Amino acid sequence: MEPLLPDPKDPRLSELSQAVAVATGRLDGAVHCPAVRAELASLIRTMNCYYSNLIEGHRTLPRDIEQANQDKLSTDPEQRNNQLLAQAHIDTEEAMVLRLEDETLDVYAPEFICWIHEHFYSRLPDALHVSHTESGEEYRVTPGKMREVMVDVGRHTPPDFSALQGFMDRFHVFYGQTPIRATDRLTAIAAAHHRLAWIHPFGDGNGRVVRLHSHALLLRHGLDGGGLWTLSRGLARMRETYFTRLQEADRPRENDYDGRGNLSARALSRFCVFFLETILDQVQFMSGLLDLTALRTRIERYFQFEALHLPRHQEAIMKVTRALADEGEFPRERVKQITGKGATTAAEIIKLGLAEGYFQSPSQKGILRIAFPSKTLPFYFPSLFMDLPVVTK
Repeated sequence: MEPLLPDPKDPRLSELSQAVAVATGRLDGAVHCPAVRAELASLIRTMNCYYSNLIEGHRTLPRDIEQANQDKLSTDPEQRNNQLLAQAHIDTEEAMVLRLEDETLDVYAPEFICWIHEHFYSRLPDALHVSHTESGEEYRVTPGKMREVMVDVGRHTPPDFSALQGFMDRFHVFYGQTPIRATDRLTAIAAAHHRLAWIHPFGDGNGRVVRLHSHALLLRHGLDGGGLWTLSRGLARMRETYFTRLQEADRPRENDYDGRGNLSARALSRFCVFFLETILDQVQFMSGLLDLTALRTRIERYFQFEALHLPRHQEAIMKVTRALADEGEFPRERVKQITGKGATTAAEIIKLGLAEGYFQSPSQKGILRIAFPSKTLPFYFPSLFMDLPVVTK
């Protein structure tokens, strides 16, 4: 699978790396309130699994994911499975973020990559632990265990299963233990994304694991913008280009001017440029979307046009919601100050707002916190979730 890095002299890679570093730093500082940041991070995790599902050919709408998180699973078997896949993705990402708090964790080690797969697949029903070879032969997928069968991925035939440990060890040594300049680290994350997909270590679930692993690498190297953007949205929007660039980078070296490894250095460079361009696009998109002044305006528009079904207190609930978008959380007593209403009316406003999901509370008398229910997302965060076409495998 050599080379493991593209030509470092490619000016596009250094320019894009610098632009991404600046953009992620700006995004990280866009939201100062911890409560708002936490709720946004939760929303981004939902978005991440939504787009990861789309990449794999499964459509699970935000409301379906929201219902799954409330243990309201569909009676339709296919939709139920999609909800379970979404739940497993969110649970795994949350657990992964917690593990990354340990600064000694080796994120390039085969053990960590296998842990991602194990955590994801152990949350799926037994029926989803079955996959098939290109010839239709059925085999079991064991959570966290590398495959013991030969598989084909389009035109690419990954390494023989007997050689997987050697390839994973080489992956670990090069990306995790070889000194890589800070200015080349983002390019290395892009290259590692392809090379891990090329190894294809598991019987199934490789795409999800590779994207979660890239997310872990971005977190570890401080390029996640404070958890306020996701790679999967960009890859899903460019799904066909994503697959094309992956397949191109699978190709062997073209000639003596195409690097010195077994695989094409030029194609790896093209994939890395695509990967970095996708990151930059998504970070810039989220920076614009999270502008606080614009968010206040979008909340007002939602209540003007979409919340007309509220029987009463529409304007008051809008004021409380808008204030929570600024402050994240506050005591219930503050509702009287915001709305100018008495205690009885303020209690009604809180009850109705909580029932509709516009804000939330940890207890019956606890503080109020901002919420982003699925029904508000098209107004609060337009284009965050796009109903992209799904191409089944």
